[in-house]
Amino acid sequence: MPIITISRGSYYHGKSIAEKLAIRLGYHCISRDQILDDLKEFHLPEIKLVRGLNDSFSVLDRFPHGKMRFTTAIRSALLQHFLTGNIVYHGLFGHHFVSNISHVLKVRIITDTQSRVADEMQRENIPEETAQYILKKDDEERRKWGMFLYGVDIVDPENYNMVIRVGHLTEDEVVDLIAKAASLPSFQETAESRKILADSALAALVSKALFDFPNASVSVRDGHVSIFLKAPEDQHTVINDRISAMISTLAGVQEYTIRFDPYF
Repeated sequence: MPIITISRGSYYHGKSIAEKLAIRLGYHCISRDQILDDLKEFHLPEIKLVRGLNDSFSVLDRFPHGKMRFTTAIRSALLQHFLTGNIVYHGLFGHHFVSNISHVLKVRIITDTQSRVADEMQRENIPEETAQYILKKDDEERRKWGMFLYGVDIVDPENYNMVIRVGHLTEDEVVDLIAKAASLPSFQETAESRKILADSALAALVSKALFDFPNASVSVRDGHVSIFLKAPEDQHTVINDRISAMISTLAGVQEYTIRFDPYF
């Protein structure tokens, strides 16, 4: 059975559908909030909130290389969960980190504007005009957040295997559709797709460990870790020893190569 990511164009329906689907399939259900809770260095309310994401831009600027550190940390945390299998993840960008993994079913849940406005009016006890303004602002901020962090347009259907609109379909019918899609041969795990996921997860884990070397690039192929970075020649030995000490004890790291490019 595949891993399933649900991008929540409609926050409440996406969460509910993910939870129902996990029960239906006997999967674990994890959310963006749970992943962020594990990121102690980024345990900040401005980042955790789905609303007010504009504030997150300035928050990340507080940290040296904050944007890159945040994306590296969340990628590593998420892929470690995915390695366990049998996962339904609901959040804004989980699909982005597994775009090349064939046994991940990437779904986006949307709702027609009229229904969203009605739900918002009832939930917040606000007039229609206010609800429309809030939802428009939410959508703009989420889209900007995706472009800012990952260069990904969350509304682009090419990023997903399925885009499903709740409204004409009930939540239970949507769960049925996704469960049936998850049983298709195209989304079943293979030895190759498992290897690609394992390599991606290990690369993310090593990248996170190398926070002190923001210009280092990491790739993994068949479990072998390759690290590339620029540094003055007289520092190569010290940096090599330091990186070796940082990654040699990481779970999954058996072979690694550290290479230095010319420093100008």
